[in-house]
Amino acid sequence: MKLNQLGNSDIEVSEICLGSMNWGAQNSESEGHQQIDYALDHGVNFIDTAEMYPSNPTSAETQGRTEEIIGSWFKASGKRDQVILATKVTGEGLRWVQDGAPISPKKIHISIEGSLKRLQTDFIDLYQLHWPNRGSYHFRKAWRFDPTSQDREETRAHILETLVALKELIDQGKIRQIGLSNESCWGTAQFLQIADANDLPRVVSIQNEYSLLYRSHDLDLAELSHNEQVGLLPYSPLSCGLLSGKYQGGEKPAGSRITINRKLYGRVNELANAATDAYVDVAQKHGLDPAQMALAFCHQRPFVTSIIIGATSLEQLAINIDSCKLELSSEVLKDIYQIYRRYPAPF
Repeated sequence: MKLNQLGNSDIEVSEICLGSMNWGAQNSESEGHQQIDYALDHGVNFIDTAEMYPSNPTSAETQGRTEEIIGSWFKASGKRDQVILATKVTGEGLRWVQDGAPISPKKIHISIEGSLKRLQTDFIDLYQLHWPNRGSYHFRKAWRFDPTSQDREETRAHILETLVALKELIDQGKIRQIGLSNESCWGTAQFLQIADANDLPRVVSIQNEYSLLYRSHDLDLAELSHNEQVGLLPYSPLSCGLLSGKYQGGEKPAGSRITINRKLYGRVNELANAATDAYVDVAQKHGLDPAQMALAFCHQRPFVTSIIIGATSLEQLAINIDSCKLELSSEVLKDIYQIYRRYPAPF
């Protein structure tokens, strides 16, 4: 499997990242361990998690369980040195994580200690801010996004104190690199400018949603990714399984995410269903697995560093990992483009 440089750092990550947010809810500890073993055996060296996981659904009772599952695998396998590990500090609003407090130096220092303990490790390779304090147009909020309540100087002061806190953790050896998640182009640019002006660590990645059905990274963020070496780590590259085609015709496979959240967190509607059907038709026309086609499309985007995949079974995991072997032809890409023109933003 191909390795890509993580931003401007000296870290190389596999082009596929193993997502873990199902572990501790839809998947058991043993199933999580099996997925890690399978992924590493097939060239994956990158695992992404978060202090708030599992997230299907989130709850006070399970919060932190995913990190614990990864930590127990580290302890049992002794293979911490074979993994590039990413986790996240929770943004404002999740009341059972430090009473829902916004990200601050205090919260970061408390959160990192909790993550390190659960993960049974001394350091995190990539520490990410899960979502910005000022809010985000991600999570289906783009249609009513209004930044006019934001205070520029307050935001910049927060970014400065956050970067200072993160530098302290880097100096202590507790984290190696930093990244953002659910961020905008302006927000990412502020992190970069303030870091450069104050000799503080630069963000090396941005973890945002990206798929055939959600392509907000294609314009300003793509330009920023290229010029500033901030690679995209796309989450939900299959739109919670929609692009695999398994939910077509109203199907609800047992144990699937749609049985937990029937709207797949705002992704299910008539336009999204029509777009999904069209993309599945393209895959079938060219003799491709729909999920692999959708993932291969992400692989071929120049701003993508590593695609975060998730699975509830080893069969799904194998299909997703094998997508890195697929190179989409110009004919396939042309057909994809035609559908994108018809359904540029279906949810």
